[in-house]
Amino acid sequence: MEIFTKNHLINELIRIKESGWIKNARIGNVGGIGNTLEDLLGIEENNLPIPNASEWELKTQRKNTSSLTTLFHMEPSPRAFRFVPQIFLLNYGWKHKEAGLKYPQNEMSFRQTIGGNNRSDRGFKVVINRDEQKVLISFDANSVSDKHSDWLKSVEERIGLNELTPQPYWGFNDLFHKAGTKLLNCFYIQAEVKRIEGVEYFHYTDIMMLQDISLDKFLLALEKNDILVDFDARTGHNHGTKFRLKQNKLPDLYDNVTII
Repeated sequence: MEIFTKNHLINELIRIKESGWIKNARIGNVGGIGNTLEDLLGIEENNLPIPNASEWELKTQRKNTSSLTTLFHMEPSPRAFRFVPQIFLLNYGWKHKEAGLKYPQNEMSFRQTIGGNNRSDRGFKVVINRDEQKVLISFDANSVSDKHSDWLKSVEERIGLNELTPQPYWGFNDLFHKAGTKLLNCFYIQAEVKRIEGVEYFHYTDIMMLQDISLDKFLLALEKNDILVDFDARTGHNHGTKFRLKQNKLPDLYDNVTII
């Protein structure tokens, strides 16, 4: 494996950008855009061979997609409460749509994608408390959509309709440590995608160097719904709590953005 300097890597990315449309090297792989770029660079998956490589990552994204990007997984505190399976699922869950079919008859679900700009149709919202330095999940029964009235009645019978007590949260320090570990300084490359006779081709068009992730910008993205908290649990399995990012918003999280 060849060792890159940062300038060497930048030159290689520019060369790939100028090469135009390139065939997907990993047919049938949804991660083909990143794998193809790694193949073109001659590197192992997610392993940049440059000095201080542990400080850099290579991130790729398809242009013009509405899909969310998972930033990292992190369960809320206090961890001992096991909020998702023991509180959300038991007290605020609803019957899984595959209950009695794919899953047992009593299978419950708690799937919510929650932002800080407005409440979900089941009354949940992300709240930033800068005084306590916490990102909290809040519940307001008055904000629940009428279409969930039967569910709301069941919540009242199970736990009542007050605010969550205690409220699940992520401390700023813990959250920023996780973000700083997972959202390293990175080369961020976006690609246009087209199909020719059923085969995908990529054109790597936009290249940025992102440095110094900002806690303030991360919190602002939560408040603006650019970052969403995604709960995805059912009785048989908790898929984990994810922080997910909207398309094109990754550069907004960094203090230093260099367009290449």
